[in-house]
Amino acid sequence: MLLVVEQFLNGLQFGLLLFLLAAGLTLVFGIMDLVNLAHGSLYMMGAYFAATFVAWTGSFVLGAVMALGATLLLGIVLEFTALRHLYGRDHLDHVLATFGLILFFNEAVRLIWGPAGLALPLPSWLAFPVTIMPGIQYPAYRLAIIVVALLVALLLYLGVMRTRIGMLIRAGASNREMIGALGINIKLLYTLVFGLGAALAGLAGLMQAPILTVQIGMGENILILAFVVIVIGGIGSIRGAFIAAIMIGLIDTMGRAFLPNLLRQVLNSAAASTAAPAMSSMLIYLLMAIVLVARPEGLFPANRR
Repeated sequence: MLLVVEQFLNGLQFGLLLFLLAAGLTLVFGIMDLVNLAHGSLYMMGAYFAATFVAWTGSFVLGAVMALGATLLLGIVLEFTALRHLYGRDHLDHVLATFGLILFFNEAVRLIWGPAGLALPLPSWLAFPVTIMPGIQYPAYRLAIIVVALLVALLLYLGVMRTRIGMLIRAGASNREMIGALGINIKLLYTLVFGLGAALAGLAGLMQAPILTVQIGMGENILILAFVVIVIGGIGSIRGAFIAAIMIGLIDTMGRAFLPNLLRQVLNSAAASTAAPAMSSMLIYLLMAIVLVARPEGLFPANRR
């Protein structure tokens, strides 16, 4: 029971971090029709900014706020200087250009911070276990990640569904040509959406930084899962990204935790431990394949025309 609850919370936490990364990616893809492979680099930059600013200020909260602002500004500058020239071009051009940006950011980080990874220590006021059930404790920092990510998800939903800018974002996801014809400053909208996506990616990176080593290329593997999230949830759909991210987080975490014991019934211990992560990933891609067969546009697609 203890292990099930702990791994469920780990899966929920991982899924919510995936949502923060995938939410910006699905908005950028759905509204701007831009395939941004460099989105994981913004996740990485958020982690590096956080490690740097926390070391400078000595305050985790202040450093995190500064890192979030820096990632937002970086996203706006990146959209204005590089990505704006890709609108209306073929998706292959997007892939090649943003892959080049991945290489650029990796080398920039290597030049500025060096090839070795950075460590971001846990804030002392969150470095303790919390009793969530009788006999079951869970790290306070991981609970804080869950709470913050849920609050951000709620604010993002309210912002998209209840505000004028959110209305424009939803309209852009459904019919970007129409909002341009209505006189909306489409370039400004694109900049705001990309900046929001960069900030969300940076938030995911800075919250994950105290758990994992901050290192070059840390956003590349998780970016693959973020793309799977938007395929399952539906391109341009915040609700779809949220549900799909939670599903994938739970499948990945629970699979890695419990598949080894199941596989040991038919395999030796070493082979079972090696095969479990691969089978966990296979379950995620199997889910994606099933969704694509049943609902090719995803579980909750934006109403595109």
